[in-house]
Amino acid sequence: MAHRKTNGSKLFMTVLYVVAACGAVPISDLLDRASQRSDTLHSLSTMLTHELDSQLPALGRVILPRPSMCHTSSLQTPIDKEQALQVSESELLSLARSLLQAWMEPLLVLSASANTLPQPAHSTISNKIQELQEHYKSLGDGLDILSGKMGPAAQTISSLPYRGGNDIGQDRISQLTNFHFLMSCFRRDSHKIDSFLKVLRCRAAKVQPEMC
Repeated sequence: MAHRKTNGSKLFMTVLYVVAACGAVPISDLLDRASQRSDTLHSLSTMLTHELDSQLPALGRVILPRPSMCHTSSLQTPIDKEQALQVSESELLSLARSLLQAWMEPLLVLSASANTLPQPAHSTISNKIQELQEHYKSLGDGLDILSGKMGPAAQTISSLPYRGGNDIGQDRISQLTNFHFLMSCFRRDSHKIDSFLKVLRCRAAKVQPEMC
């Protein structure tokens, strides 16, 4: 019993130390780290999309859903850097967090479906999806810390429910097409998240807008 109390005390002190350490880190440094993570996330999603491009048959390209059918498309976001520079810091972080949060369930679907893809697609994609999830979790934790430092407006998250279900299809073409579509949507959103965080990092460094 005493041993358990000791372990519990150590864990509590570790949590306190981490919280205190994060509280002492300037927002600019936290944004640097978040931007690095989002850049890695977008790079991974781009690699995966390109790899799936090589696997997708001609028919699959014809029946690919339009980007407007992505489950996050209802969220109004800046369409370019100029628009992003006009949005408040808190709102930009809220948008980034909303997009990231919306991918919690779809990434689980991609992870569960990776091993069911026809050969040779699933040989390397499964490992990359796992890596993607790790960076996703790391970025989410970082943005949670950032939102706590930037106030209530930054902590607001828009609900963007995923209603695509867990089944990506039974035949080879539908599996590759649906998987490719989801991955393409994630690539698009990871690019937005990365762009928003880079604008935030630029502002925190007090760089002139035209240099961002």
